[in-house]
Amino acid sequence: MDRARKEELVTELNQSFADAALVVVTQQTGLTVAESTDLRRRMREAGAGYRVTKNRLAKLALAGTTYEQISDLFEGPTAIAYSADPVAAARVAVDFSKENEKLVVVGGAMGDTLLDESGVKALASLPSLDELRGKLVGMLNTPATRIAGVTQAPAGQLARVFGAYGAQGEAA
Repeated sequence: MDRARKEELVTELNQSFADAALVVVTQQTGLTVAESTDLRRRMREAGAGYRVTKNRLAKLALAGTTYEQISDLFEGPTAIAYSADPVAAARVAVDFSKENEKLVVVGGAMGDTLLDESGVKALASLPSLDELRGKLVGMLNTPATRIAGVTQAPAGQLARVFGAYGAQGEAA
């Protein structure tokens, strides 16, 4: 790889780190092309990215970003997963590592917060941002539905009482 291509790669990685809310560092030893392609496809579907990196270039790209503290994790055959969603990359990486022992989650960072392997796994178990929004909307909608039902119930009861009096008056 020539010097210009290396500089371009460092710039691309630096931009990826700058845009990411979460960076997960993995070690992948012996992943086949098909397995790696499957992992990349899953990452894309979740709105995340996955990239095999040269450790020296990744450490250069980390300089000046909020993820500079994870440079110690880059040893051996490493790859990074990153996403703007704080849960997506962690969830896909952890799920894939459960299915395939060739991928090992080493650690990562979420903004200034350094995460070890258990921290990434805990983060992966959280619901995504869209799931949380859906739950919040559901919680806000439920009381409104209940209030509407309660306020309509007395009116319905009054209508039945008036209907009964009206039927009584017609029968007499």
